[in-house]
Amino acid sequence: MNSRILLVALLVASLGACSKPAGEPAAPSGEPAAPAEDAAAKGAALLGPFKVNLMQAFSTGMQQGPESAIGVCRDEAPGIAASLSVDGVRMGRSSHKLRNPDNAPPEWLVPVLDTYVSGDAQGPQVVELADGRHGYAEPIMMQGMCVMCHGSNIQPAVAARTAELYPEDQATGFGEGDLRGVFWVEF
Repeated sequence: MNSRILLVALLVASLGACSKPAGEPAAPSGEPAAPAEDAAAKGAALLGPFKVNLMQAFSTGMQQGPESAIGVCRDEAPGIAASLSVDGVRMGRSSHKLRNPDNAPPEWLVPVLDTYVSGDAQGPQVVELADGRHGYAEPIMMQGMCVMCHGSNIQPAVAARTAELYPEDQATGFGEGDLRGVFWVEF
Protein backbone atom coordinates (compact mmCIF):
# COMPACT_ATOMS: atom_id res chain seq x y z
CA MET A 1 0.00 0.00 0.00
CA ASN A 2 1.31 3.42 -0.91
CA SER A 3 2.52 5.25 2.22
CA ARG A 4 0.66 8.45 1.24
CA ILE A 5 -2.61 6.54 0.96
CA LEU A 6 -1.87 4.92 4.30
CA LEU A 7 -1.22 8.30 5.93
CA VAL A 8 -4.43 9.76 4.55
CA ALA A 9 -6.40 6.71 5.72
CA LEU A 10 -4.93 6.99 9.21
CA LEU A 11 -5.65 10.68 9.49
CA VAL A 12 -9.21 10.28 8.24
CA ALA A 13 -9.80 7.41 10.69
CA SER A 14 -8.37 9.37 13.59
CA LEU A 15 -10.39 12.47 12.76
CA GLY A 16 -13.54 10.37 12.50
CA ALA A 17 -12.98 9.15 16.03
CA CYS A 18 -13.20 12.77 17.21
CA SER A 19 -16.60 13.45 15.71
CA LYS A 20 -19.84 13.57 17.67
CA PRO A 21 -21.72 10.24 17.48
CA ALA A 22 -24.67 10.17 15.11
CA GLY A 23 -27.93 10.98 16.80
CA GLU A 24 -26.37 12.79 19.75
CA PRO A 25 -28.29 16.04 20.23
CA ALA A 26 -26.44 19.32 20.28
CA ALA A 27 -27.21 21.99 22.86
CA PRO A 28 -29.92 24.31 21.50
CA SER A 29 -28.58 27.58 20.11
CA GLY A 30 -28.17 30.25 22.74
CA GLU A 31 -28.37 27.86 25.69
CA PRO A 32 -25.32 26.90 27.75
CA ALA A 33 -24.06 23.36 27.21
CA ALA A 34 -24.73 20.87 29.98
CA PRO A 35 -21.74 19.96 32.20
CA ALA A 36 -21.46 16.49 30.59
CA GLU A 37 -21.42 18.11 27.13
CA ASP A 38 -18.73 20.53 28.32
CA ALA A 39 -16.69 17.62 29.70
CA ALA A 40 -17.15 15.63 26.48
CA ALA A 41 -16.02 18.58 24.37
CA LYS A 42 -13.01 19.19 26.61
CA GLY A 43 -12.09 15.50 26.63
CA ALA A 44 -12.27 15.31 22.84
CA ALA A 45 -10.17 18.48 22.53
CA LEU A 46 -7.53 17.16 24.93
CA LEU A 47 -7.28 13.83 23.10
CA GLY A 48 -7.08 15.42 19.64
CA PRO A 49 -3.35 16.22 19.69
CA PHE A 50 -2.54 12.81 21.19
CA LYS A 51 -4.34 10.99 18.40
CA VAL A 52 -2.86 13.19 15.65
CA ASN A 53 0.71 12.92 17.00
CA LEU A 54 0.34 9.17 17.49
CA MET A 55 -0.96 8.69 13.95
CA GLN A 56 1.90 10.77 12.53
CA ALA A 57 4.47 8.71 14.44
CA PHE A 58 2.73 5.50 13.45
CA SER A 59 2.65 6.53 9.78
CA THR A 60 6.36 7.27 9.87
CA GLY A 61 6.99 3.84 11.41
CA MET A 62 4.80 2.13 8.81
CA GLN A 63 6.93 3.61 6.03
CA GLN A 64 9.66 1.29 7.30
CA GLY A 65 7.28 -1.65 7.67
CA PRO A 66 4.93 -3.06 10.32
CA GLU A 67 7.84 -4.27 12.46
CA SER A 68 8.93 -0.64 12.90
CA ALA A 69 5.39 0.48 13.66
CA ILE A 70 5.30 -1.97 16.59
CA GLY A 71 8.24 -0.07 18.07
CA VAL A 72 6.35 3.21 17.68
CA CYS A 73 3.49 1.83 19.75
CA ARG A 74 5.89 0.65 22.44
CA ASP A 75 8.43 3.47 22.50
CA GLU A 76 6.84 6.64 21.14
CA ALA A 77 3.17 6.40 22.20
CA PRO A 78 3.91 6.58 25.95
CA GLY A 79 6.16 9.59 25.39
CA ILE A 80 3.50 11.37 23.35
CA ALA A 81 0.92 10.73 26.08
CA ALA A 82 3.35 11.88 28.78
CA SER A 83 4.20 15.10 26.92
CA LEU A 84 0.50 16.00 26.79
CA SER A 85 -0.23 14.90 30.36
CA VAL A 86 0.41 18.24 32.05
CA ASP A 87 -1.45 20.62 34.37
CA GLY A 88 -3.55 17.88 35.96
CA VAL A 89 -4.31 16.12 32.68
CA ARG A 90 -3.44 12.44 32.25
CA MET A 91 -4.08 10.41 29.09
CA GLY A 92 -3.32 7.16 27.37
CA ARG A 93 -4.64 4.11 25.57
CA SER A 94 -6.00 0.90 27.02
CA SER A 95 -7.85 -2.23 26.02
CA HIS A 96 -9.73 -5.27 27.19
CA LYS A 97 -7.01 -7.30 25.43
CA LEU A 98 -3.70 -5.72 26.36
CA ARG A 99 -0.53 -5.94 24.37
CA ASN A 100 1.46 -3.81 26.80
CA PRO A 101 0.69 -4.31 30.51
CA ASP A 102 1.74 -0.68 31.09
CA ASN A 103 -1.51 0.28 29.31
CA ALA A 104 -3.75 -1.31 31.94
CA PRO A 105 -6.86 0.85 32.42
CA PRO A 106 -7.24 3.23 35.34
CA GLU A 107 -9.91 2.02 37.78
CA TRP A 108 -12.62 4.36 36.44
CA LEU A 109 -12.06 3.08 32.89
CA VAL A 110 -12.74 -0.61 33.63
CA PRO A 111 -16.56 -0.32 33.62
CA VAL A 112 -16.39 1.96 30.57
CA LEU A 113 -14.39 -0.70 28.70
CA ASP A 114 -16.97 -3.28 29.77
CA THR A 115 -19.78 -1.23 28.18
CA TYR A 116 -17.87 -1.05 24.92
CA VAL A 117 -17.05 -4.77 24.93
CA SER A 118 -20.68 -5.71 25.67
CA GLY A 119 -21.91 -3.42 22.89
CA ASP A 120 -23.91 -1.25 25.31
CA ALA A 121 -21.93 1.84 24.26
CA GLN A 122 -20.40 2.92 20.99
CA GLY A 123 -19.50 6.61 21.21
CA PRO A 124 -17.46 8.70 23.61
CA GLN A 125 -18.23 8.40 27.33
CA VAL A 126 -17.75 10.83 30.20
CA VAL A 127 -17.33 9.71 33.81
CA GLU A 128 -17.47 12.06 36.80
CA LEU A 129 -14.46 11.44 39.02
CA ALA A 130 -13.64 12.71 42.51
CA ASP A 131 -12.81 16.35 43.22
CA GLY A 132 -14.66 17.73 40.18
CA ARG A 133 -12.47 15.82 37.74
CA HIS A 134 -13.71 13.93 34.69
CA GLY A 135 -12.71 10.88 32.73
CA TYR A 136 -13.37 10.74 29.00
CA ALA A 137 -13.00 7.74 26.70
CA GLU A 138 -13.34 7.19 22.95
CA PRO A 139 -13.41 3.74 21.34
CA ILE A 140 -10.61 2.68 19.01
CA MET A 141 -12.08 0.61 16.21
CA MET A 142 -9.97 -1.71 14.07
CA GLN A 143 -9.16 -0.38 10.62
CA GLY A 144 -8.05 -2.59 7.73
CA MET A 145 -4.35 -1.92 8.22
CA CYS A 146 -4.57 -2.68 11.96
CA VAL A 147 -5.02 -6.38 11.25
CA MET A 148 -1.37 -6.56 10.17
CA CYS A 149 -0.41 -6.51 13.85
CA HIS A 150 -3.66 -7.25 15.67
CA GLY A 151 -5.50 -9.66 13.35
CA SER A 152 -5.64 -13.44 13.13
CA ASN A 153 -3.26 -13.94 10.19
CA ILE A 154 -0.10 -12.05 11.16
CA GLN A 155 3.08 -12.27 9.08
CA PRO A 156 5.84 -14.29 10.80
CA ALA A 157 8.26 -11.33 11.03
CA VAL A 158 5.58 -9.17 12.67
CA ALA A 159 4.58 -11.98 15.04
CA ALA A 160 8.24 -12.53 16.00
CA ARG A 161 8.83 -8.82 16.69
CA THR A 162 5.62 -8.61 18.71
CA ALA A 163 6.60 -11.67 20.77
CA GLU A 164 10.03 -10.15 21.37
CA LEU A 165 8.65 -6.83 22.61
CA TYR A 166 5.45 -8.12 24.26
CA PRO A 167 5.85 -11.67 25.58
CA GLU A 168 2.40 -11.53 27.27
CA ASP A 169 0.56 -10.12 24.23
CA GLN A 170 -3.22 -10.65 24.21
CA ALA A 171 -4.00 -8.12 21.45
CA THR A 172 -4.51 -10.38 18.44
CA GLY A 173 -7.46 -12.08 16.79
CA PHE A 174 -9.25 -8.83 15.96
CA GLY A 175 -11.04 -8.17 12.69
CA GLU A 176 -11.74 -4.95 10.84
CA GLY A 177 -14.47 -3.01 12.66
CA ASP A 178 -13.84 -4.70 16.03
CA LEU A 179 -13.28 -2.72 19.20
CA ARG A 180 -9.49 -2.61 19.77
CA GLY A 181 -9.53 -0.48 22.88
CA VAL A 182 -9.93 3.14 23.96
CA PHE A 183 -8.21 6.47 24.06
CA TRP A 184 -8.78 8.01 27.49
CA VAL A 185 -8.07 11.24 29.33
CA GLU A 186 -8.56 12.45 32.92
CA PHE A 187 -8.89 16.17 33.59
